[in-house]
Amino acid sequence: MSAVLDRVEIDGVEVPIVFEEERLLPIASMQVVFRYSGSIADNGHPGLAKLAARMMNEGTKTLGNTGFAKALEERAINLSAHAGNETFVFELSSLKDQFERGVELFSSLLEDPNLTPQTLSKVKTTTIGSIMNKESDYDYQAALLLKKILFENTPLANPADGTVEDIESLKLNDVKGFLKEHLVLRRAIVVIGGSMTLQEAKSFARKALGMLMAGTAEPLPYFEASDVTKTVIESKDTKQAYIYFGAPFYMRVDDPQSYKAKVAAFILGSSGFGSRLMEEIRVKKGLAYSAYGRIALNKSSSYFNGYLQTKIESQDEAKKIVSEVIRDFVENGVTHKELEDAKMFLLGSEPLRNETLSQRLGRAFNEYYKGLGIGYSKKQLKLIEVLELDDLNEFIKSHPEILKLSFAIITDGEK
Repeated sequence: MSAVLDRVEIDGVEVPIVFEEERLLPIASMQVVFRYSGSIADNGHPGLAKLAARMMNEGTKTLGNTGFAKALEERAINLSAHAGNETFVFELSSLKDQFERGVELFSSLLEDPNLTPQTLSKVKTTTIGSIMNKESDYDYQAALLLKKILFENTPLANPADGTVEDIESLKLNDVKGFLKEHLVLRRAIVVIGGSMTLQEAKSFARKALGMLMAGTAEPLPYFEASDVTKTVIESKDTKQAYIYFGAPFYMRVDDPQSYKAKVAAFILGSSGFGSRLMEEIRVKKGLAYSAYGRIALNKSSSYFNGYLQTKIESQDEAKKIVSEVIRDFVENGVTHKELEDAKMFLLGSEPLRNETLSQRLGRAFNEYYKGLGIGYSKKQLKLIEVLELDDLNEFIKSHPEILKLSFAIITDGEK
């Protein structure tokens, strides 16, 4: 059966539940997603949401990290937490006959997390180690630099993991305060499915979340990408130039024309070989192994971005070609063959993206979360199938803002 949207009442709060029944395998899975609770909500403490999620992966005070991990492992239960930009997520999965025990352990984790000074010290150490390792990851550094350009003076400009100084400054009360504010019923969405009925799913949700407070929810802020073009270059000891580029894209995530953006981005840069950027930069000019561009439509931001690596002596030429390719794309649009090739791939590959229960539940959640409505993906395919060339090219020309490109480049300034 297809995914459905319903509500489950928990202590007087109506919590949305996205559910799909799947009887082919004796499995069960659940995600609990807390809205506006990711790194965008760090509130002046960059890295707080990510660190709080890592703390929630350290088990309960009662069992400790090792004891809690053993309780999960002996029943082959998977339970983890992570924080994205906009959401804080718990994932639980197991065989169906062990799922009730998994829900009990999840509930105990929410009620009695291992929030101790010792755990905080351990998590800080591993987090700082990870951050320091990324200092030589120039793709990461260039991507971060681009975010700082596009979203200056907003939470999106901060590294989601924070800096070493950010993590060192965090206190246990910061973590406790964040979790108390964000892990509440009014922010929760339950995404659940497997070998169970909808009524069973609602019962599991109540057992999992019954100890949470109602709390408060607030709307997710929206941040416009900067339309002031900049080129920022940082010098590092590198043999390659890492070129990241981006621009505003004026479209909200629930815009009914978003399917046109998907097709346009596919042709311009997100399809790999065959895309405009790849053809010009790699195939024709031989300047890079790959070149990529995409349109990111999120609830908190919308923008165009891409990247490539090239020889240091070729960085100026590569940067120029990126600008030329995007200008030609906006001014002249795409060809009939490009549109038909894009349709063939997008329509043909869709079944591969929805083979597993987790993929289908993930798609249904995104449809609900983005305000598109459950089942939108199928409607989108039909819209893509009948999309006319003139309509697509008119759409592309109506978004000249992607010409306002900013560049973040990490290169060896000595060469």
